[in-house]
Amino acid sequence: MSAFAELPLLIEPVQLASRLDEPELILVDLTSEARYGSGHIPGARFVDPKRTQLGIPPAPGLLPSTAQLEQLFGSLGHNPNAVYVLYDDEGGGWAGRFIWLLDVIGHTRYHCLDGGLHAWLDEGLKLSTEVPAEHDARCQLTLNEAPTATREYLQARLGTADLAIWDARSPAEYRGEKVLAQKAGHIPGAVNFEWTAGMDPQRAMRMRLDIQQQLTALGITADKEIITHCQTHHRSGFTYLVAKALGYPRLKAYAGSWGEWGNHPDTPVER
Repeated sequence: MSAFAELPLLIEPVQLASRLDEPELILVDLTSEARYGSGHIPGARFVDPKRTQLGIPPAPGLLPSTAQLEQLFGSLGHNPNAVYVLYDDEGGGWAGRFIWLLDVIGHTRYHCLDGGLHAWLDEGLKLSTEVPAEHDARCQLTLNEAPTATREYLQARLGTADLAIWDARSPAEYRGEKVLAQKAGHIPGAVNFEWTAGMDPQRAMRMRLDIQQQLTALGITADKEIITHCQTHHRSGFTYLVAKALGYPRLKAYAGSWGEWGNHPDTPVER
Protein backbone atom coordinates (compact mmCIF):
# COMPACT_ATOMS: atom_id res chain seq x y z
CA MET A 1 0.00 0.00 0.00
CA SER A 2 1.16 3.54 -0.75
CA ALA A 3 2.63 5.47 2.17
CA PHE A 4 0.33 8.32 1.14
CA ALA A 5 -2.86 6.25 0.75
CA GLU A 6 -4.64 7.38 3.90
CA LEU A 7 -3.76 11.06 3.64
CA PRO A 8 -6.24 13.79 2.64
CA LEU A 9 -5.69 16.11 -0.31
CA LEU A 10 -4.24 18.79 1.95
CA ILE A 11 -1.40 17.50 4.08
CA GLU A 12 0.61 18.94 6.96
CA PRO A 13 4.38 19.54 6.90
CA VAL A 14 5.00 16.73 9.43
CA GLN A 15 3.11 14.28 7.21
CA LEU A 16 5.33 15.17 4.26
CA ALA A 17 8.53 15.27 6.30
CA SER A 18 8.11 11.65 7.36
CA ARG A 19 7.64 10.52 3.74
CA LEU A 20 10.36 12.42 1.87
CA ASP A 21 12.28 9.22 1.12
CA GLU A 22 9.35 7.30 -0.35
CA PRO A 23 10.31 6.14 -3.87
CA GLU A 24 6.85 6.92 -5.27
CA LEU A 25 7.05 10.60 -4.29
CA ILE A 26 7.45 13.34 -6.89
CA LEU A 27 7.74 16.53 -4.86
CA VAL A 28 7.22 19.67 -6.96
CA ASP A 29 8.33 23.17 -5.97
CA LEU A 30 6.36 25.95 -7.72
CA THR A 31 7.98 28.96 -6.10
CA SER A 32 10.58 30.89 -8.13
CA GLU A 33 14.04 30.02 -9.39
CA ALA A 34 15.63 32.34 -6.84
CA ARG A 35 13.56 31.01 -3.95
CA TYR A 36 14.23 27.40 -4.96
CA GLY A 37 17.95 28.04 -5.29
CA SER A 38 18.18 29.60 -1.83
CA GLY A 39 16.57 26.58 -0.22
CA HIS A 40 13.71 24.18 -0.88
CA ILE A 41 12.11 21.15 0.72
CA PRO A 42 14.61 18.28 0.40
CA GLY A 43 14.13 16.29 -2.81
CA ALA A 44 11.83 18.85 -4.43
CA ARG A 45 12.03 19.40 -8.18
CA PHE A 46 11.56 22.97 -9.38
CA VAL A 47 8.94 23.73 -12.00
CA ASP A 48 8.75 27.29 -13.27
CA PRO A 49 5.05 28.16 -12.84
CA LYS A 50 5.06 29.66 -16.35
CA ARG A 51 5.47 26.12 -17.71
CA THR A 52 1.99 25.30 -16.44
CA GLN A 53 0.47 27.90 -18.80
CA LEU A 54 0.34 28.26 -22.57
CA GLY A 55 1.62 31.81 -22.15
CA ILE A 56 0.16 33.35 -25.33
CA PRO A 57 -1.81 36.64 -24.97
CA PRO A 58 -4.58 37.57 -24.60
CA ALA A 59 -5.30 34.31 -22.71
CA PRO A 60 -1.94 33.10 -21.36
CA GLY A 61 -3.64 30.85 -18.83
CA LEU A 62 -4.87 28.35 -21.40
CA LEU A 63 -3.60 24.79 -21.21
CA PRO A 64 -0.12 24.15 -22.68
CA SER A 65 0.07 21.90 -25.73
CA THR A 66 0.16 18.14 -25.28
CA ALA A 67 3.81 18.12 -26.39
CA GLN A 68 4.69 20.75 -23.77
CA LEU A 69 2.90 18.78 -21.06
CA GLU A 70 4.64 15.56 -22.10
CA GLN A 71 7.99 17.29 -21.89
CA LEU A 72 7.16 18.79 -18.48
CA PHE A 73 5.92 15.57 -16.92
CA GLY A 74 8.66 13.53 -18.57
CA SER A 75 11.28 15.75 -16.95
CA LEU A 76 9.71 14.99 -13.57
CA GLY A 77 9.85 11.24 -14.05
CA HIS A 78 6.10 10.85 -14.36
CA ASN A 79 4.76 7.32 -14.02
CA PRO A 80 1.38 5.75 -13.17
CA ASN A 81 2.43 4.91 -9.61
CA ALA A 82 3.83 8.33 -8.76
CA VAL A 83 2.40 10.30 -5.87
CA TYR A 84 2.77 14.04 -6.43
CA VAL A 85 3.03 16.53 -3.61
CA LEU A 86 2.82 20.17 -4.69
CA TYR A 87 3.77 23.34 -2.88
CA ASP A 88 4.42 27.01 -3.60
CA ASP A 89 5.20 30.04 -1.45
CA GLU A 90 1.99 32.00 -1.92
CA GLY A 91 -0.74 29.94 -0.25
CA GLY A 92 -1.60 27.57 -3.08
CA GLY A 93 -2.27 29.33 -6.39
CA TRP A 94 0.38 27.63 -8.50
CA ALA A 95 0.14 24.38 -6.54
CA GLY A 96 -3.61 24.31 -7.19
CA ARG A 97 -3.08 24.96 -10.87
CA PHE A 98 -0.71 21.99 -10.98
CA ILE A 99 -3.41 19.87 -9.32
CA TRP A 100 -5.66 20.90 -12.21
CA LEU A 101 -2.96 19.82 -14.69
CA LEU A 102 -2.82 16.42 -12.98
CA ASP A 103 -6.60 16.15 -13.33
CA VAL A 104 -6.24 17.04 -17.01
CA ILE A 105 -3.73 14.22 -17.59
CA GLY A 106 -5.89 11.82 -15.59
CA HIS A 107 -3.46 11.29 -12.71
CA THR A 108 -5.30 11.21 -9.37
CA ARG A 109 -2.50 10.35 -6.93
CA TYR A 110 -1.61 13.74 -5.49
CA HIS A 111 -1.55 15.95 -2.41
CA CYS A 112 -0.90 19.59 -1.70
CA LEU A 113 1.10 20.93 1.24
CA ASP A 114 -1.37 23.13 3.13
CA GLY A 115 0.26 26.55 3.50
CA GLY A 116 3.11 25.50 1.25
CA LEU A 117 6.60 26.69 2.05
CA HIS A 118 5.24 29.12 4.67
CA ALA A 119 3.89 26.23 6.72
CA TRP A 120 7.06 24.17 6.28
CA LEU A 121 9.24 27.02 7.57
CA ASP A 122 6.78 27.81 10.35
CA GLU A 123 7.28 24.26 11.63
CA GLY A 124 11.04 24.80 11.70
CA LEU A 125 11.72 22.07 9.16
CA LYS A 126 14.94 21.96 7.17
CA LEU A 127 15.60 23.14 3.63
CA SER A 128 18.10 21.88 1.07
CA THR A 129 19.99 23.38 -1.84
CA GLU A 130 20.61 20.00 -3.50
CA VAL A 131 19.04 19.76 -6.95
CA PRO A 132 17.76 16.33 -8.04
CA ALA A 133 18.86 15.18 -11.49
CA GLU A 134 16.29 15.90 -14.18
CA HIS A 135 14.77 12.96 -16.00
CA ASP A 136 15.41 12.94 -19.74
CA ALA A 137 12.20 11.46 -21.06
CA ARG A 138 8.95 12.41 -22.70
CA CYS A 139 5.95 10.49 -21.50
CA GLN A 140 2.82 9.87 -23.54
CA LEU A 141 -0.24 11.59 -22.16
CA THR A 142 -3.94 11.45 -22.96
CA LEU A 143 -5.69 14.65 -21.97
CA ASN A 144 -9.05 14.71 -20.22
CA GLU A 145 -11.41 17.58 -21.11
CA ALA A 146 -13.67 17.21 -18.05
CA PRO A 147 -11.72 19.45 -15.60
CA THR A 148 -11.75 22.40 -18.03
CA ALA A 149 -14.51 24.79 -19.03
CA THR A 150 -14.04 26.40 -22.42
CA ARG A 151 -15.42 29.86 -23.15
CA GLU A 152 -18.12 28.27 -25.32
CA TYR A 153 -19.12 25.83 -22.59
CA LEU A 154 -19.34 28.55 -19.94
CA GLN A 155 -21.27 30.87 -22.22
CA ALA A 156 -23.79 28.12 -22.95
CA ARG A 157 -24.25 27.47 -19.21
CA LEU A 158 -24.86 31.09 -18.19
CA GLY A 159 -28.05 31.60 -16.19
CA THR A 160 -28.62 27.96 -15.26
CA ALA A 161 -29.74 27.34 -11.69
CA ASP A 162 -27.16 24.67 -10.91
CA LEU A 163 -24.12 26.77 -11.88
CA ALA A 164 -21.85 28.77 -9.58
CA ILE A 165 -19.14 30.87 -11.25
CA TRP A 166 -16.41 31.58 -8.71
CA ASP A 167 -14.44 34.71 -9.60
CA ALA A 168 -11.17 34.66 -7.64
CA ARG A 169 -10.01 38.11 -8.74
CA SER A 170 -9.89 41.22 -6.56
CA PRO A 171 -13.12 43.10 -5.82
CA ALA A 172 -11.80 46.04 -7.88
CA GLU A 173 -11.37 43.81 -10.94
CA TYR A 174 -14.78 42.22 -10.36
CA ARG A 175 -16.49 45.61 -10.14
CA GLY A 176 -14.69 46.88 -13.25
CA GLU A 177 -12.68 49.52 -11.38
CA LYS A 178 -9.38 47.84 -12.20
CA VAL A 179 -9.24 47.04 -15.90
CA LEU A 180 -6.91 44.32 -17.21
CA ALA A 181 -8.65 43.59 -20.51
CA GLN A 182 -10.62 45.36 -23.22
CA LYS A 183 -13.78 44.89 -21.16
CA ALA A 184 -14.20 45.67 -17.47
CA GLY A 185 -16.41 43.88 -14.98
CA HIS A 186 -17.31 40.24 -14.50
CA ILE A 187 -19.05 37.27 -16.10
CA PRO A 188 -22.84 37.56 -15.60
CA GLY A 189 -23.89 35.78 -12.41
CA ALA A 190 -20.35 35.30 -11.14
CA VAL A 191 -19.71 35.49 -7.40
CA ASN A 192 -16.58 37.21 -6.16
CA PHE A 193 -14.50 35.62 -3.40
CA GLU A 194 -10.91 36.75 -3.75
CA TRP A 195 -8.40 33.92 -3.52
CA THR A 196 -6.42 35.41 -0.62
CA ALA A 197 -9.60 35.61 1.46
CA GLY A 198 -9.46 31.82 1.64
CA MET A 199 -6.03 31.78 3.33
CA ASP A 200 -5.30 32.15 7.04
CA PRO A 201 -2.16 34.25 7.67
CA GLN A 202 -2.36 33.33 11.36
CA ARG A 203 -1.85 29.66 10.38
CA ALA A 204 1.04 30.16 7.93
CA MET A 205 -1.26 30.64 4.90
CA ARG A 206 -3.13 27.37 5.37
CA MET A 207 -6.68 27.18 4.07
CA ARG A 208 -9.17 28.91 6.35
CA LEU A 209 -10.98 26.52 8.66
CA ASP A 210 -14.29 28.32 8.11
CA ILE A 211 -14.06 28.47 4.33
CA GLN A 212 -16.99 26.08 3.84
CA GLN A 213 -19.30 28.48 5.70
CA GLN A 214 -17.94 31.43 3.74
CA LEU A 215 -18.68 29.74 0.41
CA THR A 216 -22.08 28.46 1.48
CA ALA A 217 -23.11 32.02 2.33
CA LEU A 218 -22.17 33.03 -1.22
CA GLY A 219 -24.04 30.16 -2.87
CA ILE A 220 -20.88 28.32 -3.92
CA THR A 221 -22.16 24.94 -2.82
CA ALA A 222 -21.56 21.27 -3.59
CA ASP A 223 -24.95 20.78 -5.27
CA LYS A 224 -23.88 23.06 -8.13
CA GLU A 225 -21.35 22.84 -10.91
CA ILE A 226 -18.50 25.11 -9.86
CA ILE A 227 -16.52 26.92 -12.55
CA THR A 228 -13.70 29.00 -11.16
CA HIS A 229 -11.51 31.58 -12.89
CA CYS A 230 -9.40 34.69 -12.39
CA GLN A 231 -7.35 36.57 -15.02
CA THR A 232 -5.09 33.70 -16.13
CA HIS A 233 -6.16 30.71 -13.96
CA HIS A 234 -3.32 31.26 -11.53
CA ARG A 235 -5.21 32.74 -8.58
CA SER A 236 -8.10 30.40 -9.36
CA GLY A 237 -5.64 27.53 -9.03
CA PHE A 238 -6.14 28.05 -5.30
CA THR A 239 -9.92 28.21 -5.53
CA TYR A 240 -9.90 25.04 -7.66
CA LEU A 241 -7.86 23.43 -4.88
CA VAL A 242 -10.32 24.64 -2.23
CA ALA A 243 -13.29 23.13 -4.05
CA LYS A 244 -11.37 19.86 -4.49
CA ALA A 245 -10.48 19.79 -0.79
CA LEU A 246 -14.13 20.35 0.14
CA GLY A 247 -15.17 17.44 -2.05
CA TYR A 248 -17.27 19.39 -4.54
CA PRO A 249 -18.16 16.76 -7.15
CA ARG A 250 -18.69 18.97 -10.21
CA LEU A 251 -15.74 21.27 -10.68
CA LYS A 252 -14.13 22.91 -13.68
CA ALA A 253 -11.51 25.58 -14.19
CA TYR A 254 -12.06 28.21 -16.85
CA ALA A 255 -8.44 28.38 -17.96
CA GLY A 256 -9.04 31.17 -20.48
CA SER A 257 -10.31 33.24 -17.56
CA TRP A 258 -10.81 37.00 -17.83
CA GLY A 259 -7.88 37.28 -20.22
CA GLU A 260 -9.99 35.48 -22.79
CA TRP A 261 -13.50 36.54 -21.70
CA GLY A 262 -12.64 40.21 -21.24
CA ASN A 263 -11.00 40.42 -24.67
CA HIS A 264 -13.54 38.46 -26.71
CA PRO A 265 -16.02 40.44 -28.84
CA ASP A 266 -19.00 38.17 -28.15
CA THR A 267 -18.94 37.74 -24.38
CA PRO A 268 -21.50 39.42 -22.08
CA VAL A 269 -20.21 41.40 -19.10
CA GLU A 270 -21.75 42.75 -15.90
CA ARG A 271 -20.47 45.59 -13.73
